[in-house]
Parts: sequence; C-alpha cells; structure tokens
Amino acid sequence: MGCESCSNKTSQPKGCKNNGYCATDGCNKLSSYNWLIDMDEPNGKEPFKFIEVRFKNGRKVFYKKSKDLTLLTGDTVVLSAEQGYDVGVVSLTGELVRLQMHKKKVSYENESLNKVIRKANQKDIEIWELAQNLEEPTRLKAREIAKKHMLKMKISDVEFQGDKKKAIFYYTAEQRVDFRLLIKEYASTFKIKIEMKQMGYRQEASRVGGIGSCGRELCCSTWLTDFRAVNTSAARYQQLSINPQKLTGQCGKLKCCLNYELDLYMDILKNFPKTNIKLKTKRGLASFQKMDIFNKILWYKYEEDSSGQWIELSAEKVNEIITKNKEGENPNALEDYEEIKIEKRKLDYENVVGQDSLTRFDKKSRQKKRRSLYKKKKPFRGHKKDN
Repeated sequence: MGCESCSNKTSQPKGCKNNGYCATDGCNKLSSYNWLIDMDEPNGKEPFKFIEVRFKNGRKVFYKKSKDLTLLTGDTVVLSAEQGYDVGVVSLTGELVRLQMHKKKVSYENESLNKVIRKANQKDIEIWELAQNLEEPTRLKAREIAKKHMLKMKISDVEFQGDKKKAIFYYTAEQRVDFRLLIKEYASTFKIKIEMKQMGYRQEASRVGGIGSCGRELCCSTWLTDFRAVNTSAARYQQLSINPQKLTGQCGKLKCCLNYELDLYMDILKNFPKTNIKLKTKRGLASFQKMDIFNKILWYKYEEDSSGQWIELSAEKVNEIITKNKEGENPNALEDYEEIKIEKRKLDYENVVGQDSLTRFDKKSRQKKRRSLYKKKKPFRGHKKDN
C-alpha cells in the first residue's frame, strides 16, 4: 500500500491517511509489515524499548528509545552517532523489532547501542536534505580522485550522515587496496570525516538496484537478504545451457534465482538413473544423450550406430535395464522397452463456437471491381485519331 506522497517533512503519511503512521512501509526497500500495530500491550508489560531505523538504500540499524518518547513507523528521528548525530526514518516498532534483532543476532541487552535523541524538527530535516543532495556529486568526484591515484577500486555509493560532518564511501575491489593517501585527499577535498566500507558485488547490486532480465526489480534490492553461494552445478542440475550472458546478473555473478528451484530438481533427480552408466544390450552399448526431467524421459544412442538415432526411454525402464545388467542379464535391444507414442487429438480453438473467419465481412471484391472499371475506361490501342 505504498504511496509516493507518504514521505513528507511532517513525518506523517498523507497518501493513505493512516492516522499518523504507516503500517506497511511499502514505499521502501526490504520493508516489513507490522501486523501488531493495532494491538495493545498486555497488562503490566512495557513496550519494547528498541526500534528499527532505516537509512539510505535499505540499510537498517537498531536504536534504543526512551520511555517517554512515542514513535510510529514513518517518523523522522535524530539519532546519536560516534561524532555528531544522524537522521533516519523509523521502519519498525514494537515486538517485531525483538524478532528482527534475534534474527540478525543483535543483543538488546547490549548497552553500547546508540540511542534515539528526539524527533526531527524542520531544521534537522533541511540539513539532512542538503546532505542527501551532496551524495551524487561527491560520488562522481570521488571516482575521479580514485582514478587519479591509479587504484583498482570502484566507488559505488556515498552516504552522508545527517549532520553533514561524516560520509561513508562504499567501494568494491577484487584485491586489497591501500587507500591511505586517498582518504587524506578525500578529507581535504570534501572537508568531512571519511569512512571506507568494502562490499561484495552482490551487495553493490542490492544497494544500487535495477531491473533484471525477467523484467522485475532485482530480488536483492527488494526482499532477498540471504546471499548464498551459487555454483554452475545448479544450472547443470536444471538442464540449463552454460551461457555466461544468460546466467549472470547485473552484479557479474551467477543469478541468485538459480537456487530457487534447485531443491525441487534435486529431489526429482534422486529417482533418475546416473547419466554416466552405459546400458548393455546384445546389440551393443548405449550411452546417455539427453533427459527431460518433467516428463521423466531419457534418450540413449548406440555407440556403434552411425545413423545417430536416439531411443526414447522412461526413467523406470532405464532403471529396469540397469538392474538387469547388474544381474548379468543383457536385453536384446532398447527398442523393446521403447513406449509407443499416442498422439493426442489437438482441439481446434479457432472455430469452437461455430463461427467462420473474423474477416468474413471484409469486402474482398472491391479491388477486382476497380480493375474492371479501369479496363473499361482505357482506350483501344489500335484506334487511330482523326486528322
């Protein structure tokens, strides 16, 4: 239920008119629906004292709030930092924050966690917006400086602190980079405190975002948080061609969606025979050529057959032949196990209701009439003009 007009300076949603809070936080990346927002706390139990705060590109941090401060999802708050203060937006409150902290293994008994100072006023929001407007030109300038130092790294994103006194530079690099001189030039150029953070190529794609080959937003920038390793074996199990252009995502790595259906394929392949086993018959050896996982069909070919004809067998028949080979029995030929195909009758959906062609009312004879009129008006070639 995300609304473009929800994020406003008064920290109250205008689009959905949801009584001063946003229950869905659907306008943002990796949002969580707070289904406990309308439920009261049990008698004698205090509300959970931690909240989840969202920063740029879905970065979320947990902060401790005071008892007197009432915060709702969508409120802009001022937060304590190592040097100065920061500004963020409340993304989750209540008991669901406890579950999120347990999921991310953050102890809420840790007293070293930063605290919420107050709700942001108009002046805090103006300074925060000025800092956000400086991020893009700072990123471009930082790339030029890194290129001047001949460093093999890429500055992918810059995130300013809410008070404009500190900035985090996110970069990607294949090897270790010595950027001590780079930080000094950054500090002298931008007049702020610099913090460098290295991230992987998948994390870079999740921060930057984009549209995948499927036509939808990238999974890593919308809902995916667990970046598991993806191997080329996942493509082989799913009978996909090993084409780097089709299997790699925008991050340059194998697509995360290759793991989505891998468990299903692994369960189905347990009942399939191994492809490296050759079938022994009295006609000769037959080797594996291809398989259809969904229809449970395998194709084999005789090694001595020069015609190149493939024989279609079901997985059950292949397992039966392998069992006989282990017992020392060789069948006559694979054709004896080939199932007879029954052609299914194709329904004609063009004339289901008994109608004719859609163009049956078109005037097809119009062109012929014009030609006949043209022939009548055309003078006879053999006629001579009178002097």
